[in-house]
Amino acid sequence: MEGLDLETLETLDLETKARMLAGQDMWSLPAVPEIGLPSLTMSDGPIGVRGRLWTPDDPSIALPSPTALAATWDPALARRAGNLLAQEARRKGAHVLLAPTVNLHRTPLGGRHFECYSEDPLLTGELATGYVIGVQERGVAVTVKHFVANDSETERMTADVRVDERALRELYLLPFEIVVRKARPYGIMAAYNAVNGTFMTEHDPLVNGVLRGEWGFDGFVVSDWMAAHDTVRAAIGGLDVAMPGPLTVYGPALARAVRDGLVPEDVVDTHVRRVLDLAARTLAPAPPADEIDGRALAREIAVRSATLLRNDGVLPLAGSERIALIGAAAARARVMGGGSAQVYPAHIVSPLEGLRAAGLDVRHAKGAEPSTKPAPARFPLTVVCRAEDGRVLGEFPLPDGQVRWVGELPEGITLDELHSAETVATFVPEESGDHRFGVDGVGRFRLQAGEVTLFDGRQDPEGDDIAAAFLFTPESSFTTRLTAGEPVEVRLWHEVGKMPGIPIAFVSYCLTHAAPTPPDDELIEEAVALAAASDVAVVVVSTSNEVESEGFDRVSLRLPGRQNELVARVGAANPRTVVVVNAGSPVEMPWRDDVAAVLLTWFPGQEAGHALADVLAGRAEPGGRLPTTWPVAMADCPVLNTTPSNGVLTYDEGVFIGYRAWARSGIAPAYWFGHGLGYTDWSYEAAALEGSDAALEGGDAVFKGRTVTVRVRNAGDRPGREVVQVYVEPDQPDPHRPERWLAGFAVVSAEPGETAEATVEIPERAFQIWSDGGWVTVPGRYVLHIGRSYANLPLSLDVNK
Repeated sequence: MEGLDLETLETLDLETKARMLAGQDMWSLPAVPEIGLPSLTMSDGPIGVRGRLWTPDDPSIALPSPTALAATWDPALARRAGNLLAQEARRKGAHVLLAPTVNLHRTPLGGRHFECYSEDPLLTGELATGYVIGVQERGVAVTVKHFVANDSETERMTADVRVDERALRELYLLPFEIVVRKARPYGIMAAYNAVNGTFMTEHDPLVNGVLRGEWGFDGFVVSDWMAAHDTVRAAIGGLDVAMPGPLTVYGPALARAVRDGLVPEDVVDTHVRRVLDLAARTLAPAPPADEIDGRALAREIAVRSATLLRNDGVLPLAGSERIALIGAAAARARVMGGGSAQVYPAHIVSPLEGLRAAGLDVRHAKGAEPSTKPAPARFPLTVVCRAEDGRVLGEFPLPDGQVRWVGELPEGITLDELHSAETVATFVPEESGDHRFGVDGVGRFRLQAGEVTLFDGRQDPEGDDIAAAFLFTPESSFTTRLTAGEPVEVRLWHEVGKMPGIPIAFVSYCLTHAAPTPPDDELIEEAVALAAASDVAVVVVSTSNEVESEGFDRVSLRLPGRQNELVARVGAANPRTVVVVNAGSPVEMPWRDDVAAVLLTWFPGQEAGHALADVLAGRAEPGGRLPTTWPVAMADCPVLNTTPSNGVLTYDEGVFIGYRAWARSGIAPAYWFGHGLGYTDWSYEAAALEGSDAALEGGDAVFKGRTVTVRVRNAGDRPGREVVQVYVEPDQPDPHRPERWLAGFAVVSAEPGETAEATVEIPERAFQIWSDGGWVTVPGRYVLHIGRSYANLPLSLDVNK
């Protein structure tokens, strides 16, 4: 499709044009048959493409989390991830991927920390550039999100973020600018929040002025779901599409605003042209490309992102060792964060399954449970849909206790007829004792086990964030005594709630179950005994959905439950203890100096166990480097506030977040930005600066500049990969500027004893600040520090500006 010229556009009536800018349902834009325009479908997809149906019936590849991808520091790998996600989008009939997220790790308490890349805007922008190019070169659009300053979850739909112009430009806008200038994304998503008093769905200065005017963005701007507030201000402010629909601030409301003289019709025409451009870019046949093995790429990214923080030589393991694998997460890995990023993979490989598949000698003990909630029931289940008169509308098998239908219902079920959904099963317990069944969801429920009614009532959400209420629901659980081998019928009935005036399906609830389990003290003692009797102990600790998810911010960096106690006890019992941290964002590790090794696996995606086995056994090197600084304790963190005061969240810290803030605070973190070990050693031998000192002028040129070449040698006895990092530091300290900041990086590899040359481009922007309404190169002498992390920089070069 080649779009429409003005004459063709004028053949469309106002109602049709206004309708084209409003979602027709939860996930799609309406078709316009008279001009041959089909419906365009959007899908969530930072780690996998869900498609229109949020069900396991059409499984999705689940890649490691964006923070894990960022730990690779490899835009080329991000591009390959983008290629795979475009392949998945095409398979599922999606034209637009609602990703990537390029908000910053302003504070470790941010609830969607795992869905963002880094605390550094350059690293974020470069990785997102690779991701966007990868998706779009296969004919699928992206929506880079959430524009802008949507860096925490508390009151996210209404918060007014107050941030000074310099911090806004140098930190929060910079990743978007890099992506727009380098990757030419087809879409941007406007955030829920306001910035300096104006909602982002209405922010003319930032959307029309900066994004389109200064950076030359030529794609479409879509609202975050239910983020648009006002028809006139959104239309004038640059919002092209309001989602979801059909009841939005656009459609009939926009047509009325035009007739009332509040919105010029040529503004509507401009928005429509952008939708037509989107169609032209995504409806063409996919370019020829080789099929990508999604499982293999998921495994590769998980290996490359694994970040070894500490190793006294215990890793890699010898193949003949007896391994005590300890932790609930070892048998049930947490492979993705909670919220809209969730997908249903066809399978998940746990660490226990992965290590056994690798032929390692493994015995498992649970040790400690990170979650206070029972997990989704995992016995054969069916959901029965009924009309109000009791007629059965349909029955559908479930792989577990989760029912999640968003926007679309199963085939043959209509929202008008659907009155209730009932999850039913005949459960045969394997153990006698107190079984715990739970209800996770919002609305009216009735839970029965045999003849016993365990719950009959309502569960209501907390707060007024509709999306958060849907994604993070209240839960109640109840115990009933069962006998091993005696079948019992379990039923969870749910009355389907309908939002007045909003004809969109929202059916989300879960039947949970926990079998009888020994007391925590007994579980920990069992784990300690197994560790003491083994050659090496591998403890897998994790966060849980209750403490790390979309919809709320964290209140603590402690590992949930008694996991810290478990690690301390196991570490004391076996000096060869390896701790695997399965979390999407920083956690406190009070035992980190008392164990032999600490390995971060982040949220490692569906191939988690295979990747972990590859790394532990030395079949692959852990390639990750920290994309964000990890603290010793939460109290040390220089930026923590995520809670607005009277609706306002003030970024008092200015340009000092992440390592910039840590350096100014004078408090040493546990591990600095950029840190990460491998299984070999590297020698930094020489560096040279090439190119002219002349400043580059205008537009994209600011992201070009001089080149630093760095020669490094693999000084170990194994092949390896190194991330060469270059930081800029002013010769004269300036209290208004960070001590130093990342200016460029490159990934190289070499065989034992060989050298590799890294070529790192240092953009002109690295020497600039935002001042008096423009970018200014600050003259003077700078030192380019070169090395392995923010705190390990053995080489340096001088440069004058």
